Amino acid sequence: MTRSVGSTISGNHVAGCGGPALSGYLGAFFLGADPYVYFYLSNGNNPISFKPLNKGSPVMKPTKGTGGVRDPAIVQGGGAEAGKKWYIVGTDLNIDKTTWDASQRTGSKGIFVWESSDLVTWADERLVAVEDSTAGMVWAPEAIWDPARGQYMVHWASKFYPASDPTHAGTPSNTRIRYAHTSDFRTFSAPQTYIDYAPTDIIDLTILPLDKNGTFLRFMKDETKKNVFVEVSTSGLFGTWTRPGGSSAIIQSSVEGPAAYLDNAVPGKVHLLLDFYEGDGYRPYESTNPASNSGWTASSRSGFPANLRHGSVLPVNRTLYSALSAKWG
Repeated sequence: MTRSVGSTISGNHVAGCGGPALSGYLGAFFLGADPYVYFYLSNGNNPISFKPLNKGSPVMKPTKGTGGVRDPAIVQGGGAEAGKKWYIVGTDLNIDKTTWDASQRTGSKGIFVWESSDLVTWADERLVAVEDSTAGMVWAPEAIWDPARGQYMVHWASKFYPASDPTHAGTPSNTRIRYAHTSDFRTFSAPQTYIDYAPTDIIDLTILPLDKNGTFLRFMKDETKKNVFVEVSTSGLFGTWTRPGGSSAIIQSSVEGPAAYLDNAVPGKVHLLLDFYEGDGYRPYESTNPASNSGWTASSRSGFPANLRHGSVLPVNRTLYSALSAKWG
């Protein structure tokens, strides 16, 4: 959950948009404190060089909830919707209308959703409640196809207050990652806790399928210590997760909003955007050993725009790349 000063679902070769024909990248972000969805398209197949679409204007401005959306995540269709459907989910928060304290005590309990059948035309904006009144907020939702369940697993960060504290004036729980399953982003299963590292606060989870063998990476922010780290599972989304390097191993400190995506040309290479929330927003990192908290190196920023905030990047094929260029220019 990117905070402004003054915090993916990432595409992949496993269930992506055309396998080896992937030839570009679509990014969805918000800018600074401007709570709208902006699209950026890669310059060709360069994973760290992007240009704004729609002449730098927002592609989506929410009309519901607070009227602001942060942390947009592109969700690619799974199962029967693979290659036919995409969703964008995001945080319902316009910080200009509230404060950081109030947004965590009495914030929105829902997530924004838009959907598309071509990545170009987006419609059916909705704000769907996923938590009850004991939650203080719902932050940084993302979603990924859960092959074991045959549904989308949606996850987000929330903290909770006792039922005896209906105004949320007291001390909350630590922030943990919650999840629910859905087939249509309209009806969700009862939320459950996915990651709870009490007393540590955990936010900004993003999950990347790494290979066809069922390896998953999940990147998250330790909101207590203000750093980002990665965990690895070879036994599914609900299998055993380990933190390479141990409990103190991190990728980078003073960052948030990790957005991870596979390189279209180099097998096994992962790009990771980290939001320097006290600085100029996203900066790109990369690794050919991504199932590790060490070895990540800063990428060239010569073609990477400044001031991009917590979002996601989706590898796309030539057909989708051309359609996005033709539509948004």
